Amino acid sequence: MKPLPTPKKQVEHALHGNIGAKVPFTIYESMIPQCAVERELRNRGLCIVFRHNVVKSYYPNVKIRHETTFENSRQLIRKYFETPYGTLSNLIEPAGFTVWHHEKLFKSPDDYQALRFLLQDQVFKPDYEAFAKAEQAFGEDAIFRTTFGLEPLQDLISGEYIKMQDFCMEWMVNRDEILKLYEILVEKKRSIYNIVAESPASHANYGGNVVAEIICKETFEEYFVPHYNEAAEAMHKNGKLIGCHFDANCSLIAESINSTDLDYVEAFTPAPDTDMTLAEARKAWPDKVLWINFPSSVHLEDTAKVKQITCELLEQTGSMEGLLMGITEDMPPEKWQQSCLAIMDGLENHAADHPEKYQLN
Repeated sequence: MKPLPTPKKQVEHALHGNIGAKVPFTIYESMIPQCAVERELRNRGLCIVFRHNVVKSYYPNVKIRHETTFENSRQLIRKYFETPYGTLSNLIEPAGFTVWHHEKLFKSPDDYQALRFLLQDQVFKPDYEAFAKAEQAFGEDAIFRTTFGLEPLQDLISGEYIKMQDFCMEWMVNRDEILKLYEILVEKKRSIYNIVAESPASHANYGGNVVAEIICKETFEEYFVPHYNEAAEAMHKNGKLIGCHFDANCSLIAESINSTDLDYVEAFTPAPDTDMTLAEARKAWPDKVLWINFPSSVHLEDTAKVKQITCELLEQTGSMEGLLMGITEDMPPEKWQQSCLAIMDGLENHAADHPEKYQLN
């Protein structure tokens, strides 16, 4: 047999809807520390997913300043945005690969004018060099992905501007004001579609973390789907792929997701952690690549159970075509090594036990 393609090549092959010698296994760069187990996993084909921007932005007419404080060893950063219509501020706490938002910019309807100015003032430009250098330096053990950021409406729901509860209230009582912000964000997102599409990145995520129970199917179809399709048009013209990080319950919007021009569904988390099985996802999205998140709750099981469920998930899909196994959520620190090794064992054993389902080298 020929040697397996590099981890990066295996992922690229699957992202284009193909079948390899086994289902690729990926993990975000922030979730796997260097150690002996990490080295073993990479030697066995684990591909690291690096998330790297190709767009940078600035505010030419907004003064921005920071204040950093510490409370019981916790770092808190307050950021001020001074506009002609008032000063907005947020409060964040760095937390590993993410941040906790203790306060967001919107505090009351009095902030709408300042927030509109802030959004309108943002300017975007390409930032390709750092992406290209990082990708080249790391080599074939990783795949680099970029992003469009959040969808315009989702940016108001779960971005840095408005608390989700405040958004829901404002959507009911001040929808015209919310839609003014949304329209500004729509135009700003459109300004980066070609920047991302013409970048060195082979694929990009557009948004995610959509909670269907909050927005409902009708809102998703009106305020989300058109933007996926518009960005997809730019990406496809440049031979690039586009997907979305749908990691929550998806059954309510499954049909709508299928109607989009997205190439892949990333971070889909099967039951028991959400309301859809992998088999149901395959049926709902027959023409989309599934880049799933191994169900987070299963990491709590023993290694034999993790391996068993890995194989069961693969059996649910019917075909190995366009399928990737990923880790996109935190794992219990004391469990990640055993769990990831068990998942890799399951992927390898399934390929060995069912060669008819795979493309042999």
